[in-house]
Parts: sequence; C-alpha cells; structure tokens
Amino acid sequence: MRFNPKARLDSGQVQNRRGSGGGGGGFGFPAGGGGSGMKVGGGIGGVIVVIIIIVLTQFVGGGGGTSSLPGGAGGAASDSGPVSTGGQELAHCRTGADANQDPDCARVAVVNSIQAYWQDALPDQAGRRYAEADTVIFSDQVGTGCGGATSDVGPFYCPPDQQVYLDTTFFEDMLEGQLGGKGGDFAEAYVLAHEYGHHIQNLLGTMGRVRTQQGADSDAVRLELQADCYAGMWSKFATEVEDADGEVFISELTQEDISEALDSARAVGDDRIQQKTSGRVNPDQWTHGSAEQRMRWFETGRAKGSLQACDTFGARSL
Repeated sequence: MRFNPKARLDSGQVQNRRGSGGGGGGFGFPAGGGGSGMKVGGGIGGVIVVIIIIVLTQFVGGGGGTSSLPGGAGGAASDSGPVSTGGQELAHCRTGADANQDPDCARVAVVNSIQAYWQDALPDQAGRRYAEADTVIFSDQVGTGCGGATSDVGPFYCPPDQQVYLDTTFFEDMLEGQLGGKGGDFAEAYVLAHEYGHHIQNLLGTMGRVRTQQGADSDAVRLELQADCYAGMWSKFATEVEDADGEVFISELTQEDISEALDSARAVGDDRIQQKTSGRVNPDQWTHGSAEQRMRWFETGRAKGSLQACDTFGARSL
C-alpha cells in the first residue's frame, strides 16, 4: 500500500492518548462465556442495553475463546467521557508523504480515507448523513463512554461516544504473536475499516437488531460479518477515495495488500481462535464467525461494493 504524497491529511480525526493512563484503572474484565461483546440486562418491556462495546476478536489473554467486557457485569457506561486531545500530538502528519514514512501518519491517512469514503457512500446508498468518528490510539488502558478498557480487549468501537479505540501493540503482540497472523500495513487498515463498519451500523441502527449473542447463526455473528463486509466495501474503492482537494489518499493497493487483510480476517475467526486456545471448535460459542466466513464476507463487500450485498441479517446462510 502506497499513499499519494500529495494527499492532505486531517490529523484531527485521530487522537493520540498513549502514555496518558486513560483513566481506565479499576475495571474488571470477567470472562463472558463466549459473549458477543454486548452486555445486556433484563428489564421491564424487553432487553435493556446496559453497556455496548464491539471488539474485533474475543481472544483475551488465552481465555479459551471467551469475550471480556469493561466495567464488569451490569456496569453502566462511564459518565465521564473520553478526554479529547484534538489530534495535536499527530500534527506532524500533514501529507501522504508523511504517511509513507511514519506508521502513525499512515493510520491517519487510512482513517481519513475510510471516513471520506463513507461520507459519500452512506448518503448515496442509505440516504443517511455520515457523522465522523475519531480513532483514539492508546496504550495499556483507556477511559471511554463504554467504561474502562485495557489493551487486552483488542481494537473496539464504543457506540456511546462514537469512537474507535486502538492499542497498536495488538498487531504485533496478539494478531501476529498469539494468533499467528502475517500482519502488514493493510492488516491494520482492515482492522480500522472493520471498526468503522461498526460505526456505520450504529448510525443505521443495526445494533438494535442484535438479540442472540452466541452461536454460529446468532445476531452477534451477523453483526461482525457485516462489519467485515463493510471493510471490504471500502477496500474496493480505496484507491479512488479523494481528499478535499481531489487528491486520492491511497495511490497503490496490491493483491499482497488484500492478502494481508484476508489473512487477518482468517486469524480472528472464531474456529481458528478456539482451536489455538483450547484445541477444539465449538460453534455454539461463536460470536464473530468462522475464518472462512470472515474472509468470504470481506470479499463480498469488495466484489459488490454495496450495503445491500452486505445484508448479513437477511442472509439465509452465513
């Protein structure tokens, strides 16, 4: 993947909170028995969403394929939202040339490209206005509108504050180290595009359709596979997405880049994670879909490039 040196970057879309402590201390991460990443509680008249947090994987520190949630069981979302830094620490990320030299600037460029894509695609295909969502880069722990989170959670999207959270050590330590993925620049881009897929679901109200949170055919799995499909949609047009001056952000995307994304999708498949952590596969505990499903839905988004093609909730077979 190569960025267009002439592209103008907006560093304000990415906050750098590494080393700040994040205010996330004191929260537990209980095993959720393979939960979907959505904590719900029963209430009068139906299900009350107590705390929502969408994570890329359910693999947490070798926990046998289970999910962890910040805030503890039944915990409410934090009243004190995240502290914005305005992206000032990344002000040196000005152009695509910077993105070709600096990993943080590359993340800014990818976030800019993803958001510029949805700025046009969401109104065109769904008649809905796109609302920007910052990406917050943190280390160790962070305070969010969903409560406190640590690096063990992996990349995630928090609906209450509409932000994507990313500890970049995830790629080397977990994706490549513990899960055996190949990694690569476009592996990171896939992860970010997947999390912004959850932002699209939030804007469209799709998260409200999740009722079943576990199992191969569950709503939770459908939600995750749809986010993979949305990531594929962006990748289809990634070399065409332009900045405000009409310059494309990404000038070159190779088949090797796409292979990196597919390898990452495979690495975070429920069946692969279960096999690596417990030595057995149990579809009844799936929350994100199999390796084959995650790759296939990414490819579906890439081939079709439409929200309609990514309707996993209407699909008879996943």
